[in-house]
Amino acid sequence: MKNYARNGLFAVALAMALAHGAMNMNASDADLAALKLVASRRPLVIGHRGYCQVAPENTLPSFKLAMSAGADLVELDYHHTKDGKLIVIHDGELDRTTDATNRWQEKKIKVETKTAAEIQSLDAGSWFDAKYAGTKIPLLEEALDAIQAGGVTLIERKGGDPGACIKLLRDKGLINKLIVQSFDWQYLRAFHEQEPEQVLGVLGPAARLVDGTKPSGIPKALSARWLDELRKTGAKVAVWNQEVTKESVHLAHDRGLKVWVYTINDLETANKLLDMGVDGLITNNTPLIRKAIALRSEKPA
Repeated sequence: MKNYARNGLFAVALAMALAHGAMNMNASDADLAALKLVASRRPLVIGHRGYCQVAPENTLPSFKLAMSAGADLVELDYHHTKDGKLIVIHDGELDRTTDATNRWQEKKIKVETKTAAEIQSLDAGSWFDAKYAGTKIPLLEEALDAIQAGGVTLIERKGGDPGACIKLLRDKGLINKLIVQSFDWQYLRAFHEQEPEQVLGVLGPAARLVDGTKPSGIPKALSARWLDELRKTGAKVAVWNQEVTKESVHLAHDRGLKVWVYTINDLETANKLLDMGVDGLITNNTPLIRKAIALRSEKPA
């Protein structure tokens, strides 16, 4: 884990990122960044929780390394704190990725039971590697400032209403300069109704559909039925697990939707999915997926 960033793949990925201009976005590019990425004809590489193979997930170091490694999008997760702040963390509890249990001598400490100041007083890096000791959990606003300065964010909502996120994006002038996704299809539909211009991604399969009903009788693999349901959210991207087929990808494209797949960390699976025509891969290992795409582009037609 510690040596991976120094190997050849990292150098290849960094060169590719520079070639694509991922770290040199001018103002006009940034204004249309999300739309351009969704419309892209080349497969996208999406850094899952940043570059979480070499840095603690959902932290500023992880996000910056993902951009340096050539991620087209940097994915992160957010929850609401006790005092209503949007804070970047995957789990609904603080135990796994901070020193909260030692600090407060409790277990299963919910994010929503602590204020933003309390949560940001925690160490969110030592659990991963001693060199990251003292790393803080960022507020969503802080994470966006870091990522949007040279990249594009993929925000995954874990909890809270759409209004708070929409307000933050409007206040920072970030509508359509990033992408928002969620497993909660009702949230996405409400988000779309309040801010119809914002590009959304639907994570699936869903536990509940847009109308709140359980998708009983619908297999979890991406299918025409799922695609027809997810279009009701107003989203432009189907973000699915590995249960996709070449046919389902074509069905999505026929409906004007892109397909991204999570979480892909090996070349064999990456190439299988790329053969199906998927439009993006979410990964813990940005340089590896960059390598997969680069090697394919070098193959003779």
